[in-house]
Amino acid sequence: MIKFRSKILFALLALLIIVLIVMGIILGQIFNTFYLKNFDEHLVKETRLVSSYIEGAGGIHSFNENRISEFSHELDARITIFDRNGNIVLESGEVIEEDQAEYETALTNMFANQTNPKSDYTWMKNVTVQYFWEPIHTDGSKQGFVLVSSKTDELKHAYSQIWWLLTISFSFAFIVIVILGRNIMNRYTRPIERATKLAFELAKGNYHARTFEDQNGEIGMLNSSLNILARNLQDMMKAHEMQKDRLSTLIENMGSGLILIDGHGYINLVNRTYKEIFDVKSSQYLYKLYYEVIKHKEINKIIEDIFMTEQKVRKQLVIPLKIERRHFEVYGVPILGTNDVWKGILLVFHDITEIKKLEQTRKDFVANVSHELKTPVTSIKGFAETLLDGAMEDKETLESFLSIILKESDRLQSLIYDLLELSKIENEGFSLTIQPVNLNLILEESISIVAGRATKKNIMIKFDKASDKFLIEGDAYRLKQVFINIISNAVSYTPNDGKVVISMEESAKKVTVHVEDTGMGIEKKEIPRIFERFYRVDKARDRNSGGTGLGLAIVKHLMEAHKGTVKVKSKLGQGTVFSIELSKKFPRK
Repeated sequence: MIKFRSKILFALLALLIIVLIVMGIILGQIFNTFYLKNFDEHLVKETRLVSSYIEGAGGIHSFNENRISEFSHELDARITIFDRNGNIVLESGEVIEEDQAEYETALTNMFANQTNPKSDYTWMKNVTVQYFWEPIHTDGSKQGFVLVSSKTDELKHAYSQIWWLLTISFSFAFIVIVILGRNIMNRYTRPIERATKLAFELAKGNYHARTFEDQNGEIGMLNSSLNILARNLQDMMKAHEMQKDRLSTLIENMGSGLILIDGHGYINLVNRTYKEIFDVKSSQYLYKLYYEVIKHKEINKIIEDIFMTEQKVRKQLVIPLKIERRHFEVYGVPILGTNDVWKGILLVFHDITEIKKLEQTRKDFVANVSHELKTPVTSIKGFAETLLDGAMEDKETLESFLSIILKESDRLQSLIYDLLELSKIENEGFSLTIQPVNLNLILEESISIVAGRATKKNIMIKFDKASDKFLIEGDAYRLKQVFINIISNAVSYTPNDGKVVISMEESAKKVTVHVEDTGMGIEKKEIPRIFERFYRVDKARDRNSGGTGLGLAIVKHLMEAHKGTVKVKSKLGQGTVFSIELSKKFPRK
């Protein structure tokens, strides 16, 4: 690509060459005309001078031939004198043979124009001749003519010198003008090229580009203005990128799912939360029609309503995702631009599943606590009233009623204790006392506590030790609570003559305790709910066993505090396996 200053330089050189050639032709023609005119004037004067001399000497028969020869030599011209009949009286100077035809023509013209003497040119092969004639008068009558002719080789030589002079002068002027023009163009066009290059860089988005500010005047102001523009654009771009990053970070990390649909129904944006909630990828959604990728009819119905009514929509939906049903509060709003131009739709999905669960848990908690408290209190009150009505006179009845009252009181005490324990564990200030714990000893103590109940039902508890001493980091008291609840449940839900097997499995960083029973088992749909408060698989059996329905809820929270996990595998009618996984080293932040 030819540079800007090269284009200007080539144009200037072409213009300069044309101007110099035209000026050379004009000046050469002017010099040629001037020289010929001057030559003619001299030749006319010389001719008239010779004619005057002959007339003064007495005519064509009285002049001095030597004098005429001197004139011819001094004037460097051929002088020919004719009488009135055209006969040559005298001829001096160099005779040019090639001039014979032109000479006769000159004579013809001379005698044909006796009253109008004139000059003329004739160009030979290598000689140029100019001639002029003048009549000779004596005593008032014309005696003849004098013809003076001269070679004009000097004219050609002078003309050649003029062209050489013009060529040298114009060449020197051309060189000077080119040097000055190049310097001027470098001074003025190079900053323009820099400014153009800077403008191209800014157009490409390179706002770090700058140009030199090394001149004053308009060009310096132009470069300075471009640099100011570049700095302003850079600052604006930084602010825009910062704002874009903030907005992108806000959208991507907001706790609610967000989806943006343009005015034609194509999805332009989905944030990270939405993708995590609905387990989708950006490539599955972006730049595709919403009804082709969104499979939930309720969501599509909301979008269609907004398109039709152009009004805000707020609605609660229950959407099945994988194996669970999740509650969402969906907020949809139309996006309108300037002059109410339709831009699209924004949908925000607030996950309120936990809130709904908490509401349901609160309702269940109130209902279950009321029910669990009502039964023992009613029993205690009823038996106490019966005794007061006279039944205490019967010793056997008295002992029976007091035993029932004691049992119900124990049940009520156990319920209150579990509620207080669960409340303590869920408290934000709850902490564990972490220390090295012999897991074998914890399990043995837990087994001994429930051994009495197992013996009554003829249930064998088998403990497969991993080693004599197995140390992990944890809270001994809370871990004993966990294992007592798990083993106690295994004994409670195992029929008579059953078996409970406790085994241990270890890896480099983890240890897992399996508690397997041969009990009634748990249905698959009920497994996710067994850790809820007051949930019972078999309510009648659990109440008869004296359970409160809070044991597994306590286990769940204690395992979360230990950064461990509880897994359940069960087959209905074949038994259940609880797997408690703990870290050998307690995970600390």
